[in-house]
Amino acid sequence: MAEDRSQVFAERPTEWLVPDAYRFGSIVLAASALAGIVGATSLAVLLFGLALFVAAFFRNPERAVPGDDDVVVAPADGKVIEVGETELADGSKALRIGIFLSIFDVHVNRAPVSGRVVAIEKSGNAYLAAFDADAPRRNVRCDLTLETEAGERVVVSQITGLIARRIVCYPEIGEWVERGARYGLIRFGSRTDVVLPPECEAKVSRGERVRGGESVVARRRATTAAEAAE
Repeated sequence: MAEDRSQVFAERPTEWLVPDAYRFGSIVLAASALAGIVGATSLAVLLFGLALFVAAFFRNPERAVPGDDDVVVAPADGKVIEVGETELADGSKALRIGIFLSIFDVHVNRAPVSGRVVAIEKSGNAYLAAFDADAPRRNVRCDLTLETEAGERVVVSQITGLIARRIVCYPEIGEWVERGARYGLIRFGSRTDVVLPPECEAKVSRGERVRGGESVVARRRATTAAEAAE
C-alpha cells in the first residue's frame, strides 16, 4: 500500500513569500503610513521595520534536495536541539531528531522522506518555549505519519512554541508526499521533530544548524531488492 501514488500531494506553499506575509504585512504597513501622516516619524519607522520582518519571516526559498531516497532531509530550518533514542507510546524505540526554529528562521516545513500519509494527529494544549524538554509532550502539535515504499513509518511533528499559535498542515490521508516537498508551516517560533525507525543513522549532532529540505539529518537503512519485493 505504501507505494500507491494515485493521489500525489500538490506541494504548497510554493510562492517566494507565503501569502500570510501580505495579510499581516499590509496591516503593519498601513499603521506605519498612518503614523507618518500624523507626524509620529519614529513610530512610522519602527512599524515599517516590523513590516520588513514579517516579510522575512514568511520567506519561502527554493531548496535543492540532496542524495537518494535513503537520505532523510531536515523538515525545517533551525538548530538541532535533540538527537537520540526515544520511547514511543507503544513502548517501542525510535530515533528522534528535534529542530528549534527561532523567529528568524524560515518556518515552512518540508517532508523528511517520501511516503504516503497514513495518519494526521493533533494533540496538546500548552504553549511552552519550543526548547523546553516538556514541549514535545505538552504543546499543541500536529503529527504527520508517512509510510515509505519499504513500509517504514516516519513521523514529522510540527510543535508550537511560546509565541507560535497556529500550525498549518496541508496533506490529506492517502496522499503521496515527495521528499523535500513543502507541506505546511508554523507561525512565529516553534519546533519540528522527525521520528525515525531505530535502525536509522543520525547524521547531525546537537547544536548544528540545518536547512529544511537541503540538510541531511539521517540515513535510512538501505533496503535490498529482495526486501522491497516482499
